[in-house]
Amino acid sequence: MRRRKAQEREVMPDPKFNSKVVSKFINMVMLRGEKSIAQRIVYGALDIIKQKTNEPDVLKVFYKALDNARPHLEVKSRRIGGATYQVPVEVNKARGISLALRWVRDFARTKKGKPMEEKLADELLAAYRGEGATIKKRDDLHKMAEANRAFAHFRW
Repeated sequence: MRRRKAQEREVMPDPKFNSKVVSKFINMVMLRGEKSIAQRIVYGALDIIKQKTNEPDVLKVFYKALDNARPHLEVKSRRIGGATYQVPVEVNKARGISLALRWVRDFARTKKGKPMEEKLADELLAAYRGEGATIKKRDDLHKMAEANRAFAHFRW
């Protein structure tokens, strides 16, 4: 190992739901340090989800969507004797959630023609139902890991 591991900073829970994951999502959605706008977008998306699902606890829907979108395996490049192999490795839970949040945000941003709140809500609802671009991305990652299973013995 070349350098020390980066120190993990503790995120403060968000004011409305008192959840660290929602707070992390707000920080990911935030652009140019405008946190109040990011909060309005995320809370607006969660309100839209609450209306569409008729679920009293919208956080359950949010966490289920993240759990559906979270990858369990990924591939990492590993150079061995001049050849580079894609080695499948398990994803720890924190990184999996982080990847799922990033994918939801990115796919919501690429959609056009709607306000960001609606796009986020649509993407989260699609992930909750087990469909949509985020789930496809997770499945593609799993397929790649499965295809490279022969190199699993190079894991470190």
